Amino acid sequence: MSARPLRIVRLANFVAPASGGLRTALRELGKGFLAAGHEPVLIVPGDRHTDTDTEQGRVITLPGPLLPGTGGYRVLTDRRRLAALLEDLGPDRLEVSDRTTLRWTGRWARRARVPAVMVSHETADGVLRTWGLPEHLSKRAADALNTRTAHVYSRVVCTTEYAEREFVRIGARNVVRAPLGVDLTARHPALRDPGVRTRHARGGEALLVMCSRLSVEKRPGTALDTLEALIRRGRPAVLVVAGDGPLRARLEQRARERGLPVTFLGHLSDRAALGALQASADLALAPGPAETFGLAALEAMACGTPVVASASSALPEVIGSAGATAADHGEAFADAVELLLDRPEPERREAARARAECFGWGTAVEAFLAAHDTEVLDRVEGRTDGPEVQGRAEGRAEGRADSRADGRDGTRRGVPEGVA
Repeated sequence: MSARPLRIVRLANFVAPASGGLRTALRELGKGFLAAGHEPVLIVPGDRHTDTDTEQGRVITLPGPLLPGTGGYRVLTDRRRLAALLEDLGPDRLEVSDRTTLRWTGRWARRARVPAVMVSHETADGVLRTWGLPEHLSKRAADALNTRTAHVYSRVVCTTEYAEREFVRIGARNVVRAPLGVDLTARHPALRDPGVRTRHARGGEALLVMCSRLSVEKRPGTALDTLEALIRRGRPAVLVVAGDGPLRARLEQRARERGLPVTFLGHLSDRAALGALQASADLALAPGPAETFGLAALEAMACGTPVVASASSALPEVIGSAGATAADHGEAFADAVELLLDRPEPERREAARARAECFGWGTAVEAFLAAHDTEVLDRVEGRTDGPEVQGRAEGRAEGRADSRADGRDGTRRGVPEGVA
């Protein structure tokens, strides 16, 4: 296992300004790598080239086209430019968070003799099923994709046992488990705000919240079906949706046509406001059947708000007995909501927080570093953005500024136009 600082270059597609879980995971892992004494570099698509030192390390955006109908997702399509940038950066490790359009970087890493890790943020067959492919065809396609992925990468990182199953099915032996985490300081029951609650719900109404990208694979319509079933049963409830995506207009129209009390807030960039909403709700809904971890659900639980999640997803192993699971339709979700609401409020809120405390980002960072055959080199007690860590980050930023002009062996490197 390496005991020296590593330059860990991370690649991701499908990251938009309004992205949720993936953007959070990239940010928190980058912060953790930086605090641990390593040099994380994140490359993502954007509308133009940028190169910035941030709290999560160096972040580079390369121009990438918008994908129509995805609500703002961009992709890195210029392979030559990305390969040139990788050559210039000279990574010690490569970490890729896109199993489709960026899978070619595994072959680049092999040629460059750079150990490369693919992070499985979703199950391939689960996503294919949500897009309407029959189960037998989705499994066959997923198996072919996963076999190629496992072959070209040194390791495949799965965040849950659920995510790992499809690689076990094909006999892959280079799979490791590394859970994600939650910021237990930024997400806390103390964020509960009576003013937020009264803004959205009256005294006797249950306040339900869904924090999700509004896209097909997340099945956000199940939340509206759940609300409708509860109201039909005589259970007063309202739903607040935090998130945006290509299905938003259709969902808003459905809510209007059915007369459902739903508030669509769009993407909340203010983390404190989102935390207050999560903490002030009675329950959070996580209907996505292909979720392999569910960061938004875990954040709600850290705020003391229990979760009703799809039984088809990985969330049953994340939420444990602190929440409830349901089949993928509104009536089943409504049953689970009523089951949780019938528990004494202090009991259900304490259980949610206690379960979230099993998933700190420190544990996640150590697990991801182990997947890279390295470890925490610098350890700082408490938060990872304190003055001591900030000082180290600034020192490494100066070193990075030098390395952009000079190779790590002190010689000038060829720098592609527009990259340095």
